Amino acid sequence: MNNERREQQVAEVAAPEAPYYLRYVALGDSQTEGVGDGDDTTGLRGWADRLAELAARSNPELRYANLAVRGRLAGQVRDEQLAPALALEPDLATVVAGVNDLLRPRFDADEVAGHLAAMFAALGAGGARVATLTFPDLTRLIPAARPVAPRITALNARIREAARTHGVILLETAGHPVVTDPRLWSRDRLHASPLGHARIAAAFADTLGLPGSDSSWNHPLPPLATRPATALRAVGTELAWAATFLGPWLGRRLRGRSSGDGRTAKRPDLIPVAPAPRSF
Repeated sequence: MNNERREQQVAEVAAPEAPYYLRYVALGDSQTEGVGDGDDTTGLRGWADRLAELAARSNPELRYANLAVRGRLAGQVRDEQLAPALALEPDLATVVAGVNDLLRPRFDADEVAGHLAAMFAALGAGGARVATLTFPDLTRLIPAARPVAPRITALNARIREAARTHGVILLETAGHPVVTDPRLWSRDRLHASPLGHARIAAAFADTLGLPGSDSSWNHPLPPLATRPATALRAVGTELAWAATFLGPWLGRRLRGRSSGDGRTAKRPDLIPVAPAPRSF
């Protein structure tokens, strides 16, 4: 056997196997449900759907369930979605929750992280490879949200700790400037746009090491020609955003209501997935 052939065989033995998943279950709130990518009339897609499609490229037998419901707090995700998720016996699970907690008047980072850690532990014990993420600095998108900046920092630190403790795959979004590019966000600045959902899916695929994935998800978008900023225009933009999105959100809070009231999971059962096309 020549040296070239021997080296090739050694490389093949040493190369790690590509991840191969049969059952993917997504748990979470509106981002995982797909709000911002489609609508309730035509249907929501979202990053979890897109991630399932990417995973199905290398395994057409993959089946996927999405248990996420908009408006859910981390404790509600645990109470309502964990048991159904475990019953589906996933070998891949994503858990993304906590933003709704960040925006409530009373916020306890330890309590939220405790709910996440409990889900990490239970899903991992059930045989799933679990993945989650850290959250970007929302104050770069919503200047009025500056008071929650320390909350984001605190929650991200606890998510990292829980991920280390339970062997969870962690997607770090917080350190990449592109994640706060307004083009990756919908008009409400709280949910990703279709392009943003595509980037999140690509980021998870890269972090999980799915075949064909790479780090291009964190590359900056091409610059846009913009009009010179003025204080008056900035104030007008913020007032329009507050009237269109912040006002209704505050109204629901004052009435004790949630955008997810009366809603159930859009994909509660494991269903086959069509592979994604070869571009994001």
